[in-house]
Amino acid sequence: MAATVLNLGLIGAGRIGRVHAANIVHRIPAARLAAVVDVVEPAAELLAEQYQVPTAGSDYQAILADPAIDAVVICSATDTHAPIIVDAAAAGKHIFCEKPIDHTLAKIDQALAAVEQASVKLQIGFNRRFDASYARVRQAVAEGEIGAPHLMHIISRDPAPPPLDYLKVSGGIFLDMTIHDFDMARFLMGCEVTEVYTVGGVLVDPQIGAVGDLDTALITLTFENGAYGVIDNSRRAAYGYDQRVEILGSLGSIATGNNYPNSAVISTASAICRDLPYNFFMERYTESYVRELSDFVDAILHDRSVPVSGEDGRVPVVMGLAAAKSYREHRPVRLDEITA
Repeated sequence: MAATVLNLGLIGAGRIGRVHAANIVHRIPAARLAAVVDVVEPAAELLAEQYQVPTAGSDYQAILADPAIDAVVICSATDTHAPIIVDAAAAGKHIFCEKPIDHTLAKIDQALAAVEQASVKLQIGFNRRFDASYARVRQAVAEGEIGAPHLMHIISRDPAPPPLDYLKVSGGIFLDMTIHDFDMARFLMGCEVTEVYTVGGVLVDPQIGAVGDLDTALITLTFENGAYGVIDNSRRAAYGYDQRVEILGSLGSIATGNNYPNSAVISTASAICRDLPYNFFMERYTESYVRELSDFVDAILHDRSVPVSGEDGRVPVVMGLAAAKSYREHRPVRLDEITA
């Protein structure tokens, strides 16, 4: 008889690791959190104590060596993702990995080859695909409700920049922020991007420029079906987390607005107003994090394809590298130019 509960090992007890731990324990009945590790062992121990996880430590190899653990959830630093994927695949563990797999295509390809050779499942953590509003946009495009798509506009703005220490190792705006929007563009349109053109600058904080990054960018996309898109990014929106999408098609359009803590609207003689939208991704995408991991667990227990594949994790990195090249060279860049 097939297993009814999947034993998971969590690698990384930082912010997103804690989100997944809470969801596994409280929201996903078909999963059991069996072990937690983190290079900062007290962080793993604290999380294990909070959720009564039987095993905690600092070495992920202990999770891979445990025959009772069926799959791993990788939430460690980005530069560890690809090596852990390779090791987990060799140990026969199924893998859920936060994005990106890596900042370089060579390491990504090595990881994907290891997964294929081991015949294990790999899902990449592009959680926005599992948001109910974006899923409805995808449905409208896929079912032809708005006709042939012509134009896409993705607005993705953070409430404040991340710490400078993070920006020094994040891979830059296109690989730590826009990468989600690149994935959404492919997912919502159901079509690959062939070319990108980028303009950007440092309008929020000069220190961001000093570490070699941007804080404001516009990226235009050309899709293989002839449609066009634009991604609008800023690292600071004074009013909160701004996450919107619109697609215009031959028969109409579909759009999503921001999510709010409540639906109250205050109307007076001087103004009509409402409270600000959710302030960051932890609040805005709460349910999507549950759904993505629940679908991963379901795919393993019932031997189905995962909803976000390793190739889905690779392509947005190619797009990010192309966007950076376009910015540096002041020209449109085709994705097939990016080979390494």
